[in-house]
Amino acid sequence: MIADMKRILLSWSSGKDSAWALEILRRDQAIEVCGLLTTLNSEFDRVAMHGTRRSVLQAQAKAANLPLWIVPLPWPCTNDVYESRMSEVCLRAVSEGMSAVAFGDLFLEDVRAYRERQLEGTGLEPLFPLWQIPTGELARQMIAGGLRARLACVDKKQIGAEFAGREFDEALLRDLPAEADPCGERGEFHTCVYAGPMFSAPLPLENGEIVDRDGFAFADFQVGAGMAELKAR
Repeated sequence: MIADMKRILLSWSSGKDSAWALEILRRDQAIEVCGLLTTLNSEFDRVAMHGTRRSVLQAQAKAANLPLWIVPLPWPCTNDVYESRMSEVCLRAVSEGMSAVAFGDLFLEDVRAYRERQLEGTGLEPLFPLWQIPTGELARQMIAGGLRARLACVDKKQIGAEFAGREFDEALLRDLPAEADPCGERGEFHTCVYAGPMFSAPLPLENGEIVDRDGFAFADFQVGAGMAELKAR
């Protein structure tokens, strides 16, 4: 281990971008990813927007061989409450020797600026390992690199509800509307990752029902019985 290795947290949404950010960060021998930071909607016990169940989230962390830092948020949640909870996490991170928090953001300047403002004065540096990689190129890099994910949530105003539950693959990229971002960076869709080089083994992800709620279509995934084999490794 490098003596002055940078210890970081990775913001983990359960989707492809944070998973690929983990893969990229682990290629840097000067960086040690020490945990996955996730906010959970306490009312539904799921990742906000993605709708990912806690059980799937926990299986992902186990497959990534990393501890899960869960931040519970009330529903509805005010911005003040969110920022207060995240401030507590930042204090904990610094106390445990972390020096940075990484995010899987791709090109939205306002989102990046918000994250940078939130980390000002905390002692934690914001890192953006996927920043401004052309998203068509990035999507194909992920797929070619072995990342496997399914669409957990789609915004029906931007793409059709029929995309919910589909594989994130070359066929999907061909079928997306021309105006949709290939990585869904403008909120067209969110994913749930279940396999890739960042995991010790694929998750046995099972498809559940498709639920329409508030203009979004959610695919409800669960971890199947094969998870016992993963836990034994």
